[in-house]
Amino acid sequence: MYQNILLANKKIVITGGPSTGKTKIIEHLEHRGETCLHEISRQVTMKAQQQGISQLFLEDPILFSQKLIEGRIQQFTEAVQLAQSRIFLDRGIPDVIAYMDFAGESYPVEFINACKTYWYDYIFILPPWEDIHVNDNERYESFDQAIQIHSHLHKTYSNLGYQCIEVPYGTIEERGDFILQKFPQML
Repeated sequence: MYQNILLANKKIVITGGPSTGKTKIIEHLEHRGETCLHEISRQVTMKAQQQGISQLFLEDPILFSQKLIEGRIQQFTEAVQLAQSRIFLDRGIPDVIAYMDFAGESYPVEFINACKTYWYDYIFILPPWEDIHVNDNERYESFDQAIQIHSHLHKTYSNLGYQCIEVPYGTIEERGDFILQKFPQML
């Protein structure tokens, strides 16, 4: 089995392709009093843009992905140190591998090792949702690409040994309830 960094609290990833509602669900859970750690890719992208690189993932996918892995390892370490019984994370380390596979990019074995070392307890995956799909300065993927990314995310997490729990479409409240109902022993 994987080398596992385990402690008492549950680290719960909410993942999915672009425009699936991840951020809104994380914000909703946080509003309900849950401890949540937010997505870092926009921060990495905006910092690169401030340095004159419009799309770091497109221009240097390895550097972008390395920065994401470092940030997500830092988030995992932060989650381990928190006293709450469950921590929700907007994306996990395996998302980096899925996006690299989607882009057809190779990556160092250290990326896989990070996925195997830092182990999450639950994975919730949100399906592509055309009604809420938008593009902006940091999100450039089309809806067809979002479908492909979803497939890569599901495959990556499954290949690593995770069981992905798909979150159905619905209001933010319904989706939040669906996620929280999976943990009655923790409520």
